[in-house]
Amino acid sequence: MNLPILEDVEYRPAASRPGTAAGSRSVYIETYGCQMNVADSELVASILNESGYQITTAAEEADIILLNTCAVREHAEERVIGRISQLNGLRAHRPNLTLGVLGCMAQHLSKSLPVRAPFVDLVMGPDAYRRLPEILAQSSDDALFDVRLDRAENYIGVDPVRRTGTNAWVTIIRGCDKFCTFCIVPYVRGRERSVSPGQIVDQVKRIAQEGFKEVTLLGQTVNSYREGDTDFADLLREVSAIDGIERVRFTSPYPVDFTDRVIAAMAEVNEVCPSLHLPVQSGSNKQLDTMQRGYTIEEYRELIRKLRIAIPDIALTTDIITGFCGESDEDFRLTYELMEEIRYDSAFMFKYSAREGTYAHKKMNDNIPEEIKGQRLQQVIKLQESISREVNQQYIGQTVEVLVEGPSKRPAKDGQPRFYGRTRQGKTAILTQEIQANEIVNIRVTDTTSHTLLGEIAE
Repeated sequence: MNLPILEDVEYRPAASRPGTAAGSRSVYIETYGCQMNVADSELVASILNESGYQITTAAEEADIILLNTCAVREHAEERVIGRISQLNGLRAHRPNLTLGVLGCMAQHLSKSLPVRAPFVDLVMGPDAYRRLPEILAQSSDDALFDVRLDRAENYIGVDPVRRTGTNAWVTIIRGCDKFCTFCIVPYVRGRERSVSPGQIVDQVKRIAQEGFKEVTLLGQTVNSYREGDTDFADLLREVSAIDGIERVRFTSPYPVDFTDRVIAAMAEVNEVCPSLHLPVQSGSNKQLDTMQRGYTIEEYRELIRKLRIAIPDIALTTDIITGFCGESDEDFRLTYELMEEIRYDSAFMFKYSAREGTYAHKKMNDNIPEEIKGQRLQQVIKLQESISREVNQQYIGQTVEVLVEGPSKRPAKDGQPRFYGRTRQGKTAILTQEIQANEIVNIRVTDTTSHTLLGEIAE
């Protein structure tokens, strides 16, 4: 579990090409989970577009509804089951509606999903999307399944139908070879395989031509990338050199595979943003060993030290799990103290929930009471909120560069619209002046919260 979880994401493609007479059915795609799921939804939209389907942003207007899902946490699975049950109600007015579940949850729950949601027509794993038009063309009284893992599938040749916005996601490596004991990803996304650098560079060139100024390179262990003689450091430099690309991000790297060459690329290449999500999970060596993370906390600390020396303005975020199997009071104390020491800009924090099919679920004793898990989680959340607030306050009075993304969902107290964007450090910035989306501006920070910077255009 390395990629930050986004929960549910409304998928809005930039446009949908007209359907053909043979396949003019409309498709609504709803996405749950991490950035990889968003990128996969863009692939699905492209594959269906090329087969004549039309993408719609309204479930009520669709002939086919596809939920692209996450299997990292049980909470996400329950939300998807509830949502697909709700969408099934549309059949009262659209009896020929097709309901499908795609992605990691579909792969993970392929046996139990027909029992929990017997009205689902289609269950498809993340390596089977090329076969989606073929399966949608079939008819059956039973749910149609395709959950085969394919070590060769990188979706080469598929040009994603991207969401409108300022940032474009580019998947550079699929799958995972790490097999952390708590994580389901290798079982639902298969083993690591890298996309050719030429394919990635061509895709980013098209992204730049479409007007995107920022690109995020994606992978469950993104810095494990290697294809031929090209490693991740080489790829960062190649992508950053493409005309029109002004910001390059990546998520999520794995600590073991973070090399000095990657640190040098981050420090030397201006387009590579000084922000990094680096999952630690625990501050206890005993817990890290139980999780099979492959590094010690001393090695993790040394990596942080190198990063902060090379990139002084870097913003660091992380993942924290409380209550993993056998976590003692001392183990938790070490995690808490690590957070106090490193002072992450923000963190994704979870209490441990066993995922069926993982090594921990099959072989380890989930022996920490839920009450204790919850108490520990609340302690780290409270700590991180305080640290985030203090870190952000240091920006007051500074001028920062912001890539504007559009109107904020929340207006100002006086009812006037506000606009938001992100700094190079990945922080959300709110400003009251109206600025065109996809514009880069400098703002002077006037106030902060734990989660945002507030400011005005710098004179």
